[in-house]
Amino acid sequence: MAESPLLWWRRQGLRFRLTVAAAAGLALALALSASVLLSVLDQALIDTVDESTRQQAQAVRVAADAGTLTSPITTHDGTIVQVIDAQGRITHVTYGTDRLVPLLDARARAKVLGHGQATMLDGRPYAIPGFLRVIVLSADHGQTVVAARPIGEIQTSLATAGRVLLVGTPALIVLLAVASWLMIGRTLRPITALRKGAADITHTARSRRLPVPQSRDEVHSLATTLNGMLARLEEAEQRQRALVSDAAHELRSPLASIRLQLEVALGHPKGQHWQETAEGVLEDTMRLSRLAEDLLALARLDERGGVPARREPVDLDEVVRQTVERYGEARLTVCDPVVIRGDALDLSRVLTNLVDNAVRHTSSKVEVALTADGVLTVTDDGPGIPEQDRERVFNRFTRLDSGRSRDEGGAGLGLAIVRETVRAHGGTVALEDAAPGLRAVVRLPVSR
Repeated sequence: MAESPLLWWRRQGLRFRLTVAAAAGLALALALSASVLLSVLDQALIDTVDESTRQQAQAVRVAADAGTLTSPITTHDGTIVQVIDAQGRITHVTYGTDRLVPLLDARARAKVLGHGQATMLDGRPYAIPGFLRVIVLSADHGQTVVAARPIGEIQTSLATAGRVLLVGTPALIVLLAVASWLMIGRTLRPITALRKGAADITHTARSRRLPVPQSRDEVHSLATTLNGMLARLEEAEQRQRALVSDAAHELRSPLASIRLQLEVALGHPKGQHWQETAEGVLEDTMRLSRLAEDLLALARLDERGGVPARREPVDLDEVVRQTVERYGEARLTVCDPVVIRGDALDLSRVLTNLVDNAVRHTSSKVEVALTADGVLTVTDDGPGIPEQDRERVFNRFTRLDSGRSRDEGGAGLGLAIVRETVRAHGGTVALEDAAPGLRAVVRLPVSR
């Protein structure tokens, strides 16, 4: 089955298609321009001949009206003139003009006089080569002045101009096609460099970047955008690798503890206190469960691309009250009505993680406040966090030395989940000095 022209065209390279399109567009434009040029030139030359012929006819008519005509009539530009009286006889002519047969018969002369415009006449029946432009004017005493001028020179000039255009136009099209081919190739060269650069980037060379052209054009913007995408992909891959590595490290400790306790219990079954062993295994199992839940929460946040699972109206003040009621150490100081759009479960996890951290490190009290402008604060009076570490603790699996020493401490994912969730809801979270203690400040956009 033969390939369709449209499919063949689509399979050609961009350089070829652009060159052909440019050449075809130029060919069409030049053809139209040449046609218009010849038409306008023809009309302009004909108008010039008509005007000159009319002037000669007007001069003869004035002389005929004054009775000063001489025979033969003299013209300076080769105009043929016949003066015909009321009886249709030729009385005066220019040198070499027929004295017996008028160029136009009476009916034709009347028609030309009627519309007042020049007419075209074949001169060959009158032994005149080519065509003539004929003007007819009416004089006194029933006389008629017929003036004609050959237009062979005009036709020759137009034919010469047509031949020049016929030869020059294809040459110009070929020249433009070659220039377009070279210019388009030079323009597409940075794209070729981008393609080669992308082909060189493999799983063993993730840090490679695509070449960026010096020109500040669309290709430069494309290369910059692609390099930004590669940087984000590399960062995401590094975060994924770090997450897997840290998760494996965190899982290893409780699994090793469970294995050790069970091996000791099975190795000395008679001297083993099975309830203590079960409690120890349960504690490590709960730690594994919390870690799995945190990893699942982070994985879902990454999978959604930083957007909430749902966007529905949430009474944040109700979420705050229900969460604080579960903690005996926490006290709700301010709780203004606040409605935001988001996911209630995710927001509850945010507050739970913040209160858990505050309860774990506080000395005596934890205060929670929610104001009408969407600002949620959780304050404790514990040792606090040094200023240089307040941003670092939001990284995944980041725990300060004091947190590592606590058996009940988490895996360092709580604050990371808080920040990712708050960002997904369009808010911000930061840690501030409470003097004494630490204050976590969450700002969320309020629905109006």
